Amino acid sequence: MSDIKIRAKLKDGETEVKCLMSHPMETGLRKDSKTGELVPAHFIQEVVCKSKDQVVMTANWSGGISKNPYLAFKFKGGEVGDPIEITWTDNMGETQNAADKIT
Repeated sequence: MSDIKIRAKLKDGETEVKCLMSHPMETGLRKDSKTGELVPAHFIQEVVCKSKDQVVMTANWSGGISKNPYLAFKFKGGEVGDPIEITWTDNMGETQNAADKIT
């Protein structure tokens, strides 16, 4: 099961995509309160959204994004029932994806 929740709705020829991603998003600048050691950087670097296997949005992020980021965007086109896929890759090489259909 994915830790990405997606909603995609078509309205007036535009598809609005909203997604919530579970991720710690550590900057590498925070110290652990128990050990005093720096918590290693661990953040999403790239988010890609595809509709029918075509990239409709790419975002390149850094450590300045909050924990469990929320992303919303619109793109022209799409049809009810078309697949939407969100994939993220972080600085440690981990990746996760989720899919839904436009409503």
